[in-house]
Amino acid sequence: MPGPGLKAQQASALADNNSAPVSFHEMWRDLKPIGRNPDSGGYRRYAWTGADAECRSWFRAQAEGRGLAYEVDRNGNQWAWLGDPAKGDAVVTGSHLDSVPDGGAFDGPLGVVSSFAALDELRARGAEFSKPLAIVNFGDEEGARFGLACVGSRLAAGELTVEQARRLRDADGVSLPQAMEAAGLDPDAIGADPQRLARIGAFVELHVEQGRALDLSGDQVGIASAIWPHGRWRFDFRGEANHAGTTRLVDRRDPMLSYAETVLAARREARLAGAVATFGKISVEPNGVNAIPSLVRGWLDSRAADQATLDTVVTGIENAAREYADAHGVELDVVRESFTPVVEFEHALRDELARILGKDKDLGLKIPVLGTGAGHDAGILSGSIPTAMLFVRNPTGVSHSPAEYAAEDDCVAGVIALADVLEGLARR
Repeated sequence: MPGPGLKAQQASALADNNSAPVSFHEMWRDLKPIGRNPDSGGYRRYAWTGADAECRSWFRAQAEGRGLAYEVDRNGNQWAWLGDPAKGDAVVTGSHLDSVPDGGAFDGPLGVVSSFAALDELRARGAEFSKPLAIVNFGDEEGARFGLACVGSRLAAGELTVEQARRLRDADGVSLPQAMEAAGLDPDAIGADPQRLARIGAFVELHVEQGRALDLSGDQVGIASAIWPHGRWRFDFRGEANHAGTTRLVDRRDPMLSYAETVLAARREARLAGAVATFGKISVEPNGVNAIPSLVRGWLDSRAADQATLDTVVTGIENAAREYADAHGVELDVVRESFTPVVEFEHALRDELARILGKDKDLGLKIPVLGTGAGHDAGILSGSIPTAMLFVRNPTGVSHSPAEYAAEDDCVAGVIALADVLEGLARR
């Protein structure tokens, strides 16, 4: 059973052995420069690129430096094991190291760094376990290069078939298998990995909160209750290319007009439903300043607290887009590129986390439980194994941006909370 409450434990770690903060800071310092763009200050750690390779080398060094058994699975996910994985019922933690374009430092890496730091903390405590422990770095979680999020965990869980994976291509036409092969992996080996997942008794992912719920409640750490259903849709508006200076307005079939009106419709539909909808990526052909476009391709990301609301929002956006396209003589195709239904994290494991972290008897504080609109590997794996998530406070709520931030004391609190959870689960 864990001893004092979160804040007391944090103070003890800082004052007594200082192990978790020291290792956390050293790892954060070493990882921080990798893939950082000097102009934007954001990160460009895209899957199977040079920056990704550096991050993967960093992970391997952390694992081997701690005497952990290091391996890469058939889908390129990295694992670091303490104990015999064949024993089964393993307790696994970790997250991802890749980023969105010009993303922040904390989304993903905070969970990986905290996992190693939590193990250091447990070793400093002299903790002993009856179950194997593992730390994982899932590949291509953000989907920045190939357009599909959580590729590594989707492949492992069988939610992404080999055929679908082989069709994924980046903006330069490079396929996912080609990129993996260039990185030294075997593209013929990818696919569902049920035997590996069967070894896992629980997966707990720590992540910076992508929102301000903890900041508003005044808590450093929270437990996830559910992930909203969410998806990505591609809207292709096809018009007619023509000269921007000589074509009368009435003679134009300009797909940009239909696209722009659809962006506004997305905002309107989301606001009315209490959901979110974002057109954050666009591709234009021929993409000339003095040319009317022939094609405007926009990607919609939409999320809501429940399936019915999400369906209402996306249907409303598509209906509006078709009306605008018809009005401007433009053709429209809508393709759903990815979708993740609502994820309710297993209540028994979630309740166990709450029991382990307990209640601060001195301050009367409980660990809050909150939902999120952001997708995670833990959500993908929830259909195959028991999963749970811990969130660390984000004082601004900003994420997927260089301004993403978590305070030092909150990061340390997250390490201590994760260590308590791992110890509690691995000793059950």
